[in-house]
Amino acid sequence: MMHDLASRVGVVVSVSRGATHTFSKPVVESITLLAGLGVEGDAHMGTTVKHRSRVAQNPNQPNLRQVHLIHAELFDEVCEDGFHVEPGQLGENITPRGIDLLRLPTGTRLHIGEQEVVEITGLRNPCAQIDDFRKGLLSRVLVRDENGSLIRKAGVMSIVLNGGEVRAGDRIRVELPPPPFRPLERV
Repeated sequence: MMHDLASRVGVVVSVSRGATHTFSKPVVESITLLAGLGVEGDAHMGTTVKHRSRVAQNPNQPNLRQVHLIHAELFDEVCEDGFHVEPGQLGENITPRGIDLLRLPTGTRLHIGEQEVVEITGLRNPCAQIDDFRKGLLSRVLVRDENGSLIRKAGVMSIVLNGGEVRAGDRIRVELPPPPFRPLERV
């Protein structure tokens, strides 16, 4: 099962960056990833946490949320429920297609383009701002499975291991961490 995930090659559909702490991020032609920091010019760039709720808890904790990725397939899924969502509108920096981000284990590395590498640290925890953006959308990205466990569908968070420029059309290759695999948890 994991081998299938590792053999997949995806593509970047869109990239976004926002200099201020707004919910959505404008789509741009390219973003520059900076190793250990995140997306150049993005409000969430830095070695320590930048998400306001996390800063309030402890401003010195490491920033495990430098780059946010949401799979384009999620937009297709919520569109079937009547929600029109475009890349960047849910605050992600990179919108890939063709990779099942939510099934990847913690520590998976995504090789983007020629040299850029991000490492997945965990799941984005969908918040009430999603309903402020589109009423009812939160219930589509935060659901319960048949056992009653929460499934968070609003993408994954990552850190930058190797920087460079990322743009739409760049290919993405998956590199799984060594076993045993740890499932993604919210960060």
